Amino acid sequence: MLQRLGPGLIIAGAIVGSGELVATTKVGAEAGFWLLWLIVIGCLIKVFTQVEFGRMAITEGRTTLSALDVVPGPRLRANWIVWFWLFMTLVGIAQLGGIVGGVGQALAISTPITHDGRAFNEVQDEWVERRVARRVADHRGQLVTPADVAREESAARAAADAPVPFDPVLWAALISLPTSLMLVIGRYRLVQIVSTALVASFTLFTVVTLILLQMRPEWAIRAKDVGDGLSFRMPPPREGLDPLPTALAAFGIIGVGAAELISYPYWCLEKGYARWSGPGADSPDWVERARGWMRVLRYDAFLSMVVYTVGTVAFFLLGAAVLGRTGLVPENKSMIRTLAAMYEPVFGEHAGTLFLGGALAVLYSTYFVASASYARVGADAIGIFGKRPLTPERRRFWERVLCAAIPVASVFIFGFVRAPTGLILAAGVSQALMLPVLGFAALWFRYRRGHPEIRPGRLWDAMLWLSGLGLLIAGGWAAWTRF
Repeated sequence: MLQRLGPGLIIAGAIVGSGELVATTKVGAEAGFWLLWLIVIGCLIKVFTQVEFGRMAITEGRTTLSALDVVPGPRLRANWIVWFWLFMTLVGIAQLGGIVGGVGQALAISTPITHDGRAFNEVQDEWVERRVARRVADHRGQLVTPADVAREESAARAAADAPVPFDPVLWAALISLPTSLMLVIGRYRLVQIVSTALVASFTLFTVVTLILLQMRPEWAIRAKDVGDGLSFRMPPPREGLDPLPTALAAFGIIGVGAAELISYPYWCLEKGYARWSGPGADSPDWVERARGWMRVLRYDAFLSMVVYTVGTVAFFLLGAAVLGRTGLVPENKSMIRTLAAMYEPVFGEHAGTLFLGGALAVLYSTYFVASASYARVGADAIGIFGKRPLTPERRRFWERVLCAAIPVASVFIFGFVRAPTGLILAAGVSQALMLPVLGFAALWFRYRRGHPEIRPGRLWDAMLWLSGLGLLIAGGWAAWTRF
């Protein structure tokens, strides 16, 4: 059984990255513990829709886009849902620009390339250090002198006036080229090994940090904090902050986001789930094999859910406990520096170095896996929009072209829009809007497609309806608040 698992771990590699490290911690920074319930629901509720898409891959051997292309609705060469996917994907590639921009920021902080980069680091480091020191002193009830306030304000003005260097873009470009090469020559096993190793290392580091934080009374997470977070209430108003739009954007990309729901069956097909079910959908032997592979798929999906839920909740709690209590919010050019402050109560002056290594691992994992996923789904889309199914050779050709092009395109986007947090959250909104559509499609698959002998029972149906309702509420809420 364990040897057959893997697609879910690849998806976890795409999940525990921009959604968790950036969006989830930003929600904790803005809302404190109050939206823990939304984060948990965002992780748990989508897995039933994920498995339903996987069921289509096993029973019919269909890719996600080819399955979505037969859902009823308007058509213009392709189904309306496929057009919606195209819009979401274009914004998603911009998200990759934000992710590789975060990687570039981390490398520019640790190893600046230009003189301007080194000067920028000195100014920004002084500002962030003074800001963090003051917020920590406020949290601990320590005296902050007028001189301390004046020095912080002076550092803030210098940081705001400092021209942003080109170092993050240079590092992003240097990262994108070997990534394209690895994706072009690599196949399933390489993606699985790289994503699993990177995600496991930083998730473990964050969970350990959260445990060690409990040993410091002024930072420890109390039972009341968790109770507030699970009370299904909105956070109280905070001056200058509106955490709900951030939370809804995060909902779209935490757990299994819309992009991962669509790409998961492609990894199942590449792993061989449908191929090993074999032909002969009317034979008892085929039914037995398909049921066996559905059990494997459910184990795979739920195991990955445990992995990314633990990681997501850990990032959220750490963000709420440190950033939320000190009033620090990760924003665009100071995103990486502010996120590093989460680890200072435990690791002190070594936090920055340790965090940079972890941030590189988890952000690069998302960048690597998401680029590979978009390439596979994109190659499928070329056949659908071209109205001709691609042969395996042509599909592999287009996968390689897109594997080479997508990382490079994301760097160009970051070069023009130097706002990694904004790019990531914009993708979260587009994916949140896509979620109700995918929930509807999953229900249509359940009752209109699929083999009758492989259909689930009543309890699963109830959870699938609950999942669809949750996706509808999240997407509708996102549309209402944004438009």
